[in-house]
This record gives sequence, C-alpha cells and structure tokens, in this order.
Amino acid sequence: MKYKLTDETIKHNGRTLYRIQALKDFGDVKAGDLGGWIESERNLSQDGNCWVYDDAWVYDNARVFDNALISGNAKVYDNARVSDDARIYGNAWVYDNALVSHNARVYGDAWVSDDALISGNAWVSGNARVYDDVLIYGKAWVSGNARVYGDAEIKNGFVG
Repeated sequence: MKYKLTDETIKHNGRTLYRIQALKDFGDVKAGDLGGWIESERNLSQDGNCWVYDDAWVYDNARVFDNALISGNAKVYDNARVSDDARIYGNAWVYDNALVSHNARVYGDAWVSDDALISGNAWVSGNARVYDDVLIYGKAWVSGNARVYGDAEIKNGFVG
C-alpha cells in the first residue's frame, strides 16, 4: 500500500471524498504527505507513481494509474481514465469516458469529455473544450478558446 484514505472528508453531490496520505516514499511524494481527494481506492492505483495532489478531485468510476499526476484544482470523474505519464492540472476537468494517456497534458481551464482521447505529447490548455469522439495525439496542441468536437482528429497540429 502506498497511500491510505484519511478521516478528512468533503461532500460533493452526495458523495464523500477522502483526503489521501502517502504511506511510503515514491516519485516526489514522501511518506506522510497529504494528497488530494478521492472517493475510494478504485480511483487511484496503489501501483506506480501516480498521485493526486493539492485540492484535485478524482471520483465516480474515474481511474488514475501508472505514473499519471492530478494536481491543482483539477477534477477527474465519471468513467475518465488518466494513465502513463499524463498530467492533469490547474482547473482542468476530464470526465465522461475521456482518456488521457502517454505524456499528454490537460491544464488551465480546459475540459476534455465524452469519448475524447488525448495521447502522445498532446496538450490541451487555456479554455479549450475537447469532446465527442475526438482524437488528439502526437505533438498536437489545442489552446485558447478552441472547441474541438465530433469525429475530429488532430495529429501534430495546433488549434487555438
């Protein structure tokens, strides 16, 4: 076990989220460090260096695993998956059935939802909204107030 749920809780839409605490050193986390908030151990893997920091929340059926990091005020929920070395931070939201993987970054006030897939070295930032069956990968960057949706596919490009 690398972390435990503490007795410190918050309520959100009838759900109870628990502050996590590291039980051992891993990555840049030290034993005793307090992390962010999860609903249950199914939300954050006990394996790898994945972690939820700060005031970030992971709940519902969302899963964070491998070496993925969630920080700031980010929210990951519904059936979203964040894996590999992906980072979600700032005020970003990842939800519904979205998948963020590899070295992808979602940050700022960006939202990624529905069945969107963000992977490779792709970045979604600013106030961007990415949703539906979108595929963003390679060295793609979606930023500003961009809206990418439908069956769009962006590889190694810029939308902003």
